[in-house]
Amino acid sequence: MSAPLPYFHALTFCGVLSESKRIINAHSRHFLALSVFFLLPLSFSLIIYPTLHDALYHPGSISFYTSKFLVSDPTRKYTDGDARFFILPLVYVLFVFLTHLFAVSTVSYSTFHGFYGRPVKLISSFKSLLYSFLPMISTVIVSKLILCSIVVLFGLVWFFILKGLELLGVEVDYDSNYFYSVVILYAVVVGYVLLSLHVNWILAPVTAVVESRWGYGPLRRSSDLVKGMKGVALSILLFFNLLIVFLVASCSTFLLQVGVTGGRWSWAVILQMVISSSLATVLMLQSIAAIVVLFMYCKALHGELPFEIAEGFAGDYVSLPFDEEKLPYVVYVA
Repeated sequence: MSAPLPYFHALTFCGVLSESKRIINAHSRHFLALSVFFLLPLSFSLIIYPTLHDALYHPGSISFYTSKFLVSDPTRKYTDGDARFFILPLVYVLFVFLTHLFAVSTVSYSTFHGFYGRPVKLISSFKSLLYSFLPMISTVIVSKLILCSIVVLFGLVWFFILKGLELLGVEVDYDSNYFYSVVILYAVVVGYVLLSLHVNWILAPVTAVVESRWGYGPLRRSSDLVKGMKGVALSILLFFNLLIVFLVASCSTFLLQVGVTGGRWSWAVILQMVISSSLATVLMLQSIAAIVVLFMYCKALHGELPFEIAEGFAGDYVSLPFDEEKLPYVVYVA
């Protein structure tokens, strides 16, 4: 009988973060390459786009020079009828969508195999896109349709409530504090419903990549697996999303203000942009890996994690001092 495997984790938020960090550190060069290919361009574009958008479509445009980074050029203006006014934002949205999809697919694939202590290869991660692209697309489309339908439904309910009150002869004071309170309460209810769906569906991208499920299948599978782990799922969702949004929003706002008031960017501003992009890249990578680990922990909680397969892989590796982090381990269910 083989010796007990060395890694034990409770199914907690800290346990998920610790395990995802271990996997990334064990294959640091592999995940660095994936980050450079997908996550770094994504985070950089999220930070720089508001400034470029403001420069292209408002009087204080930005011009590129060989001796200066960015300077204000008020003579360049675009009319609303310019095709670039519509094409460039669409191209940017498509770029962000595809880059994020590729990043989630490749990082999820690599993290899944790294969890079992299997060797991960860059070419294998890229090949996984051939099998996960369509399932991911179908899952995203179905999820967005459901979310949009819920928002529209709540909007229609609100509309019919107001019209019903008018038909009953009830005068609604739209400027009263009471009306504002009702609107805020209604918005909180809608936000709670949407947040609950995101928590239930947090494992859907991993399911689409790992189990090759399509459409509504990953959403339903995620809702079943996340039961009993919703607190951890909510913590992961809020922790990473709030940090990423705060980092990207603060840096992009700062760059926008510097471009408007200063007319040019200094080396310090460029350095801050690079540092912010790098931090956002690390957070995105850690977020995707944490969701994959949560997926595996949820399977362990429901008795689906094949411990015998993980144990079987231990004999396939030579125990080396620098290879200890790549060994599989047993998940402890508290």
